Amino acid sequence: RAFAGNTGFLAGYATVLYSGSYAPLAIQNHSGRQNIYYCHTPPRFVYDQQDLFLSLIPGWQRPVLKGFNRYFRPRYERAVAEMDVIVANSATVQGRIKKYLGLNSTIVHPPCDLNRYNWEEPKDFFLSTARLDPLKRVDVIVRAFQQLPGHKLVVVSGGSEFKRIVRLADGFDNIKVLGWVEEKMLQKLLSTCLATVYLPKDEDFGMSPVESMAAGKPVIGIAEGGLLETVVDGENGMLLPEGDPDVDLVCQAVDGFSRKRVMAMKEACEKRAALFSLDMFLEKMKAVIAGAGGR
Repeated sequence: RAFAGNTGFLAGYATVLYSGSYAPLAIQNHSGRQNIYYCHTPPRFVYDQQDLFLSLIPGWQRPVLKGFNRYFRPRYERAVAEMDVIVANSATVQGRIKKYLGLNSTIVHPPCDLNRYNWEEPKDFFLSTARLDPLKRVDVIVRAFQQLPGHKLVVVSGGSEFKRIVRLADGFDNIKVLGWVEEKMLQKLLSTCLATVYLPKDEDFGMSPVESMAAGKPVIGIAEGGLLETVVDGENGMLLPEGDPDVDLVCQAVDGFSRKRVMAMKEACEKRAALFSLDMFLEKMKAVIAGAGGR
């Protein structure tokens, strides 16, 4: 209701860009304007991952979420259908928009500010920067490094799984869980790690791999979701088979990332990251606004 009821400031604009799950609800009485929805995914708690979200909350809260979804879903779908142009942030999201909303879209990948990242001589640790929630499957990464005492893992970020990840890492000297860190610290870790490990479930797009590559560091990922658009297996990283990742396969992948192999992928990483630059994003989004994209 906050989005829907506070849109008077839009009166002076010819084009309105909406971004976020709830933002489309702000579209009302905007005839004569170009309304563009930049969709990062149809809300997963409503569509493809509703069962997972329900399983993560107490039983007494589940009817509340189901009730909210019944209220929200038709309003969201009506609002999105009124958009003049729908932009998906990846082919994965484009597929969800078609499957769940029955609408076409054009793809513009999110931008990465490449100037924020630089390569430094790699040290002896692997890095996980994913948000700590069930869809990111950081627990699988930690369990793999429990079996790899000769390899170090640094976990940054926070989320609903933080305490669980800390417990999993407890007693393993090769695993450090830092939680949220300042931006400069994150940049330094990306610059100096051997490689990053990122195993999310059917990721919308995934900025973490792009940031890793911008720092010249390869990615151990999984062959599903947005990673299929960012990581080229064998060139700027390694993709494990889609589905629930096997801890033993993660261990094998980590064992295979020697300093020599990491160094050999540096140029390919930086070249791939350039495809997701801020300049590239602005060029494509300007084309959409000018009427080059749409449904």
